[in-house]
Amino acid sequence: MRSRSLILGLVAVAVLVVSVAVTIEATEFVVNPYRYDPYKQFKFRVKWDGKYVPGVMYVSGLTRTTEVVTHRKGGEPSTIHRSPGQTVYEPLVLERGRTHDTAFETWVNKVWNFGAGLGSEASLSDFRKDIVIELYNEAGQLAMAWKVYNCWPSKYSAVTEFNSNSTDIAIESVTLEHEAWERDYAVVEPTEPSFTEPN
Repeated sequence: MRSRSLILGLVAVAVLVVSVAVTIEATEFVVNPYRYDPYKQFKFRVKWDGKYVPGVMYVSGLTRTTEVVTHRKGGEPSTIHRSPGQTVYEPLVLERGRTHDTAFETWVNKVWNFGAGLGSEASLSDFRKDIVIELYNEAGQLAMAWKVYNCWPSKYSAVTEFNSNSTDIAIESVTLEHEAWERDYAVVEPTEPSFTEPN
């Protein structure tokens, strides 16, 4: 009877150890395993030239598409082989409320500056920039970041529209072409805060 109780106890411990191991392995947040919700998209910042760009309220998604190349050998059945071809990175659209900050406008003028004399219409040495997009958790801690390489503005709206029947804010917009993006793995999951107010 005693050995049977011992065996049942050992089985229970083994089941507990396995369930804990599976839970730890399956967690989506390693540092904060109690966290259930994915990160929200509303806390982010954009940086270029080592400075945060003020007022950015929208950035389109980071999207890349790899072309599918199809081919078949003449002696094979009527099947098609598929292999990866060129990868294309979709342009980024950034929007912010219109203010007197000139970060968008200054960069756009480097690509083409209206009224500049012949030979100085484009700032060829520095019209491309690398930018960083940072995602924050609800507590305002940096959670993830992406580096976007060789960006340059292909479209600019000083004000997206004027409308006398609307009370919406005036929007400034820039479209950035780029050659690649990658996640910055130096940015790791932060230890999330826990506190009680009032004490």
